[in-house]
Amino acid sequence: MENKPTSLPPQAQDQQPGLEQEMTPQPEYIRASYKGSAKLQGKVALITGGDSGIGRSVAVHFAREGADVAITYLPTEEEDAYKTRQLVEEAGQRCLTLPGDLRDRQYCRQIVERTVDELGGLNIVVNNAAEQFVSTDLTDTSDEQWEDTFQVNFFSFVRVTRAALKHLKEGDSIICTSSINAYRGNQQLVDYSATKGAITVFVRSMAQQLAEKKIRVNSVAPGPIWTPLIPASFSPDKVAAFGKDTTMKRPGQPSEVGPAYVFLASDDSTYFTGQTLHPNGGETVNT
Repeated sequence: MENKPTSLPPQAQDQQPGLEQEMTPQPEYIRASYKGSAKLQGKVALITGGDSGIGRSVAVHFAREGADVAITYLPTEEEDAYKTRQLVEEAGQRCLTLPGDLRDRQYCRQIVERTVDELGGLNIVVNNAAEQFVSTDLTDTSDEQWEDTFQVNFFSFVRVTRAALKHLKEGDSIICTSSINAYRGNQQLVDYSATKGAITVFVRSMAQQLAEKKIRVNSVAPGPIWTPLIPASFSPDKVAAFGKDTTMKRPGQPSEVGPAYVFLASDDSTYFTGQTLHPNGGETVNT
């Protein structure tokens, strides 16, 4: 097994959701030893927030497994998105880049239609995009922040899923990125954690609604993973200590999360729906 860093140098970024190109060290998006085995051959996936972090890892893993991918990202993240597209194309697959803002209802519909039109279909929806803002006092957290966080982290999931449903068929899959904070809470990220709790219930409810159509709906709830959200959210000293309170005493890498999405998207998980996988460094959570 490749060695993973146990600590990070202090650093910070001044924009959400952060840029991978500015991180030190660069996150590992896929293990050098990872070998695809055509688990997703011929499939098409749409990944929101697919330019960096976990989203990039999912895009590259899916490409290694034979899927074409479409990724969404904010226009300010163009360089990260270009790198992800390069990595997907190096794996021999097509990558459709879809800049825009997931707060825009029309954009949420358009990305689905463009994916279908330009890549020839849609089999896997990965609702992954997120933002977070640290606040230790609810009275200092404005309505505008609550609304913004829910627009990006939750309502985009609903809107993209709703737009995708007419294209999905038996055997297809919807995967949502939740968080360990949906299960334990986080006093500094109350609005963020609330969106992740909403996602967990959305996944369980949609799994029941779509079971008759044989479309599976699951989620992944990562713990502390080294992604652009971290230096974009926390102070340099918090970043330096990030992940050290886990059982494994280190932060996780996106490469250690991406395979969970491959499993949930592939036929290896045909008896999984309404479930959550927990790559979190060893913390036991009440599921």
